[in-house]
Amino acid sequence: MSWSIGAGLEGKGVVVTGAGGGIGREVARAFAAAGALVAALDIREPLVREVVAALEGGPHLALGADLRDLAGHAGVMEAAKDRFGRVDVLAHVAGVLIRRNNVDEVTEEDWDYQHDTNLKATFFLNRAAARAFRAQGRGGRIINFTSQAWWSGGFGGSVVYAATKGGIVSLTRGLARSYAKDRITVNAVSPGAADTAMLRSGLTEEQLAAQTTQIPLGYLAAPSDLAGTVVFLASDHASYITGATINVSGGWLMY
Repeated sequence: MSWSIGAGLEGKGVVVTGAGGGIGREVARAFAAAGALVAALDIREPLVREVVAALEGGPHLALGADLRDLAGHAGVMEAAKDRFGRVDVLAHVAGVLIRRNNVDEVTEEDWDYQHDTNLKATFFLNRAAARAFRAQGRGGRIINFTSQAWWSGGFGGSVVYAATKGGIVSLTRGLARSYAKDRITVNAVSPGAADTAMLRSGLTEEQLAAQTTQIPLGYLAAPSDLAGTVVFLASDHASYITGATINVSGGWLMY
Protein backbone atom coordinates (compact mmCIF):
# COMPACT_ATOMS: atom_id res chain seq x y z
CA MET A 1 0.00 0.00 0.00
CA SER A 2 1.15 3.51 -0.79
CA TRP A 3 1.07 5.77 2.26
CA SER A 4 0.25 9.01 0.53
CA ILE A 5 -3.04 10.57 1.64
CA GLY A 6 -4.64 9.82 -1.74
CA ALA A 7 -3.47 6.21 -1.92
CA GLY A 8 -5.37 4.40 -4.65
CA LEU A 9 -7.16 7.47 -6.00
CA GLU A 10 -4.91 8.14 -8.98
CA GLY A 11 -6.94 7.94 -12.18
CA LYS A 12 -10.21 7.13 -10.43
CA GLY A 13 -13.48 8.86 -11.32
CA VAL A 14 -14.97 10.93 -8.51
CA VAL A 15 -18.30 12.75 -8.39
CA VAL A 16 -18.38 15.71 -5.98
CA THR A 17 -21.77 17.33 -5.38
CA GLY A 18 -22.14 20.85 -4.03
CA ALA A 19 -18.81 21.60 -5.69
CA GLY A 20 -19.67 25.26 -6.18
CA GLY A 21 -19.84 25.84 -2.41
CA GLY A 22 -17.04 26.40 0.07
CA ILE A 23 -16.55 22.83 1.28
CA GLY A 24 -17.43 21.14 -2.00
CA ARG A 25 -14.94 23.29 -3.89
CA GLU A 26 -12.14 22.29 -1.50
CA VAL A 27 -13.13 18.62 -1.69
CA ALA A 28 -12.95 18.77 -5.50
CA ARG A 29 -9.52 20.43 -5.30
CA ALA A 30 -8.25 17.80 -2.86
CA PHE A 31 -9.36 14.91 -5.06
CA ALA A 32 -7.75 16.49 -8.11
CA ALA A 33 -4.51 17.00 -6.15
CA ALA A 34 -4.62 13.29 -5.23
CA GLY A 35 -4.67 12.42 -8.94
CA ALA A 36 -8.38 11.65 -9.29
CA LEU A 37 -10.61 12.70 -12.19
CA VAL A 38 -13.34 14.95 -10.82
CA ALA A 39 -16.92 15.46 -11.97
CA ALA A 40 -17.87 18.64 -10.09
CA LEU A 41 -21.63 19.07 -9.75
CA ASP A 42 -23.70 21.96 -8.46
CA ILE A 43 -27.08 23.51 -9.14
CA ARG A 44 -25.08 26.63 -10.10
CA GLU A 45 -23.32 25.40 -13.23
CA PRO A 46 -21.28 28.58 -13.89
CA LEU A 47 -19.62 28.15 -10.48
CA VAL A 48 -18.54 24.57 -11.13
CA ARG A 49 -17.17 25.54 -14.50
CA GLU A 50 -14.89 27.96 -12.67
CA VAL A 51 -13.97 25.25 -10.16
CA VAL A 52 -13.10 22.73 -12.87
CA ALA A 53 -11.05 25.28 -14.82
CA ALA A 54 -8.84 25.76 -11.74
CA LEU A 55 -8.30 22.06 -10.89
CA GLU A 56 -4.94 20.47 -11.44
CA GLY A 57 -4.63 17.36 -13.58
CA GLY A 58 -7.63 16.12 -15.47
CA PRO A 59 -9.55 15.80 -17.63
CA HIS A 60 -12.29 16.94 -15.25
CA LEU A 61 -15.99 17.58 -15.82
CA ALA A 62 -18.45 20.31 -14.78
CA LEU A 63 -22.08 19.29 -14.30
CA GLY A 64 -25.10 21.47 -13.53
CA ALA A 65 -28.01 19.68 -11.89
CA ASP A 66 -30.72 20.06 -9.27
CA LEU A 67 -30.47 16.87 -7.21
CA ARG A 68 -34.17 17.10 -6.31
CA ASP A 69 -34.70 15.81 -9.86
CA LEU A 70 -34.31 12.15 -8.98
CA ALA A 71 -34.65 11.03 -12.59
CA GLY A 72 -31.34 12.73 -13.36
CA HIS A 73 -29.24 10.83 -10.82
CA ALA A 74 -28.35 7.91 -13.05
CA GLY A 75 -27.37 10.37 -15.75
CA VAL A 76 -24.90 12.06 -13.40
CA MET A 77 -23.08 8.79 -12.82
CA GLU A 78 -23.22 7.91 -16.51
CA ALA A 79 -21.78 11.29 -17.50
CA ALA A 80 -18.82 10.76 -15.17
CA LYS A 81 -18.23 7.25 -16.47
CA ASP A 82 -18.48 8.38 -20.09
CA ARG A 83 -15.89 11.09 -19.49
CA PHE A 84 -13.44 9.12 -17.36
CA GLY A 85 -14.08 5.54 -18.43
CA ARG A 86 -14.94 4.66 -14.84
CA VAL A 87 -16.62 6.08 -11.73
CA ASP A 88 -15.43 4.99 -8.31
CA VAL A 89 -16.36 7.57 -5.66
CA LEU A 90 -19.34 9.71 -4.73
CA ALA A 91 -18.58 12.58 -2.35
CA HIS A 92 -22.02 13.98 -1.64
CA VAL A 93 -21.45 17.41 -0.08
CA ALA A 94 -24.53 19.28 -1.34
CA GLY A 95 -27.08 20.44 1.21
CA VAL A 96 -29.31 23.35 2.18
CA LEU A 97 -30.21 25.10 5.43
CA ILE A 98 -33.15 27.43 6.05
CA ARG A 99 -32.81 29.30 9.34
CA ARG A 100 -35.87 30.39 11.28
CA ASN A 101 -35.95 32.08 14.68
CA ASN A 102 -38.02 29.30 16.21
CA VAL A 103 -39.99 26.19 15.29
CA ASP A 104 -43.24 28.13 15.03
CA GLU A 105 -41.86 29.99 12.02
CA VAL A 106 -41.01 26.82 10.06
CA THR A 107 -43.27 26.35 7.04
CA GLU A 108 -44.24 23.24 5.14
CA GLU A 109 -42.23 24.62 2.23
CA ASP A 110 -39.17 24.84 4.48
CA TRP A 111 -39.64 21.21 5.47
CA ASP A 112 -40.14 19.95 1.92
CA TYR A 113 -37.19 21.87 0.46
CA GLN A 114 -34.71 20.71 3.09
CA HIS A 115 -36.04 17.15 3.21
CA ASP A 116 -36.05 16.76 -0.57
CA THR A 117 -32.57 18.24 -1.02
CA ASN A 118 -30.78 16.89 2.03
CA LEU A 119 -32.33 13.49 2.71
CA LYS A 120 -34.44 12.26 -0.18
CA ALA A 121 -31.84 13.18 -2.79
CA THR A 122 -29.11 11.53 -0.69
CA PHE A 123 -30.87 8.17 -0.72
CA PHE A 124 -31.57 8.13 -4.43
CA LEU A 125 -28.16 9.50 -5.43
CA ASN A 126 -26.42 6.95 -3.20
CA ARG A 127 -28.46 4.22 -4.85
CA ALA A 128 -27.60 5.47 -8.34
CA ALA A 129 -23.91 5.51 -7.40
CA ALA A 130 -24.05 2.01 -5.95
CA ARG A 131 -25.73 0.70 -9.08
CA ALA A 132 -22.99 2.24 -11.21
CA PHE A 133 -20.27 0.76 -8.98
CA ARG A 134 -21.92 -2.65 -8.96
CA ALA A 135 -22.13 -2.70 -12.76
CA GLN A 136 -18.37 -2.17 -12.93
CA GLY A 137 -17.70 -4.94 -10.41
CA ARG A 138 -14.88 -3.11 -8.63
CA GLY A 139 -16.65 -1.82 -5.53
CA GLY A 140 -16.71 1.87 -4.70
CA ARG A 141 -16.83 4.56 -2.05
CA ILE A 142 -19.70 6.79 -0.96
CA ILE A 143 -19.09 9.67 1.45
CA ASN A 144 -22.13 11.61 2.62
CA PHE A 145 -22.22 14.88 4.55
CA THR A 146 -24.20 15.23 7.72
CA SER A 147 -23.74 17.86 10.47
CA GLN A 148 -23.13 17.85 14.18
CA ALA A 149 -26.78 18.88 14.35
CA TRP A 150 -27.62 15.19 13.82
CA TRP A 151 -26.46 14.69 17.41
CA SER A 152 -27.58 17.96 19.03
CA GLY A 153 -30.99 18.05 17.36
CA GLY A 154 -30.43 21.58 16.15
CA PHE A 155 -31.63 24.78 17.73
CA GLY A 156 -34.81 26.77 17.21
CA GLY A 157 -35.75 26.95 13.56
CA SER A 158 -32.92 24.66 12.44
CA VAL A 159 -34.60 21.57 13.88
CA VAL A 160 -35.83 20.50 10.44
CA TYR A 161 -32.32 20.77 9.02
CA ALA A 162 -31.04 18.71 11.96
CA ALA A 163 -33.69 16.07 11.32
CA THR A 164 -32.57 15.66 7.70
CA LYS A 165 -28.96 15.36 8.83
CA GLY A 166 -29.90 12.75 11.42
CA GLY A 167 -31.63 10.87 8.64
CA ILE A 168 -28.41 10.91 6.63
CA VAL A 169 -26.55 9.21 9.48
CA SER A 170 -29.18 6.45 9.69
CA LEU A 171 -29.26 6.16 5.92
CA THR A 172 -25.48 5.89 5.75
CA ARG A 173 -25.46 3.03 8.24
CA GLY A 174 -28.26 1.15 6.51
CA LEU A 175 -26.74 1.50 3.05
CA ALA A 176 -23.34 0.47 4.40
CA ARG A 177 -24.89 -2.84 5.43
CA SER A 178 -26.83 -3.19 2.20
CA TYR A 179 -23.85 -2.59 -0.09
CA ALA A 180 -21.04 -4.24 1.87
CA LYS A 181 -21.36 -7.46 -0.12
CA ASP A 182 -20.58 -5.44 -3.26
CA ARG A 183 -17.41 -3.98 -1.66
CA ILE A 184 -19.03 -0.56 -1.58
CA THR A 185 -18.32 1.41 1.58
CA VAL A 186 -20.68 4.13 2.79
CA ASN A 187 -19.53 6.65 5.39
CA ALA A 188 -20.43 10.15 6.53
CA VAL A 189 -18.51 13.27 7.52
CA SER A 190 -20.00 15.41 10.30
CA PRO A 191 -18.63 18.98 10.21
CA GLY A 192 -18.91 21.38 13.09
CA ALA A 193 -18.77 25.13 12.45
CA ALA A 194 -17.07 25.62 9.08
CA ASP A 195 -16.61 29.15 7.78
CA THR A 196 -18.96 28.99 4.81
CA ALA A 197 -21.77 31.08 3.39
CA MET A 198 -24.25 28.54 4.79
CA LEU A 199 -22.96 28.95 8.34
CA ARG A 200 -22.95 32.73 8.12
CA SER A 201 -26.41 32.99 6.61
CA GLY A 202 -28.80 34.58 9.10
CA LEU A 203 -26.17 35.00 11.84
CA THR A 204 -24.84 38.26 13.20
CA GLU A 205 -21.14 38.65 13.90
CA GLU A 206 -21.95 38.48 17.62
CA GLN A 207 -23.80 35.18 17.20
CA LEU A 208 -20.96 33.78 15.12
CA ALA A 209 -18.43 34.82 17.76
CA ALA A 210 -20.54 33.16 20.47
CA GLN A 211 -20.52 29.91 18.50
CA THR A 212 -16.76 30.10 18.05
CA THR A 213 -16.18 30.39 21.80
CA GLN A 214 -17.81 26.96 22.21
CA ILE A 215 -15.17 25.28 20.02
CA PRO A 216 -12.26 23.92 22.09
CA LEU A 217 -9.77 24.54 19.27
CA GLY A 218 -10.94 28.16 19.29
CA TYR A 219 -11.64 28.86 15.63
CA LEU A 220 -14.01 28.08 12.78
CA ALA A 221 -12.92 25.38 10.38
CA ALA A 222 -11.76 26.49 6.97
CA PRO A 223 -13.53 24.53 4.21
CA SER A 224 -10.20 22.89 3.39
CA ASP A 225 -10.11 21.44 6.94
CA LEU A 226 -12.91 19.07 5.90
CA ALA A 227 -11.40 17.92 2.61
CA GLY A 228 -8.71 15.65 4.04
CA THR A 229 -11.24 13.48 5.86
CA VAL A 230 -13.22 12.99 2.65
CA VAL A 231 -10.13 12.03 0.65
CA PHE A 232 -9.07 9.66 3.43
CA LEU A 233 -12.45 7.87 3.39
CA ALA A 234 -12.15 7.43 -0.38
CA SER A 235 -8.54 6.20 -0.24
CA ASP A 236 -7.09 2.74 0.27
CA HIS A 237 -6.38 3.65 3.90
CA ALA A 238 -10.12 3.49 4.68
CA SER A 239 -10.88 0.21 2.92
CA TYR A 240 -12.10 -1.42 6.16
CA ILE A 241 -14.25 1.51 7.33
CA THR A 242 -17.95 1.50 6.54
CA GLY A 243 -21.06 2.80 8.27
CA ALA A 244 -18.98 5.34 10.20
CA THR A 245 -19.72 8.98 10.90
CA ILE A 246 -16.49 10.95 11.29
CA ASN A 247 -16.78 13.99 13.56
CA VAL A 248 -14.71 16.96 12.32
CA SER A 249 -15.76 19.77 14.65
CA GLY A 250 -12.68 21.09 16.44
CA GLY A 251 -13.93 19.42 19.60
CA TRP A 252 -17.30 21.21 19.63
CA LEU A 253 -18.93 17.80 19.52
CA MET A 254 -17.25 14.89 21.26
CA TYR A 255 -18.58 11.33 21.40
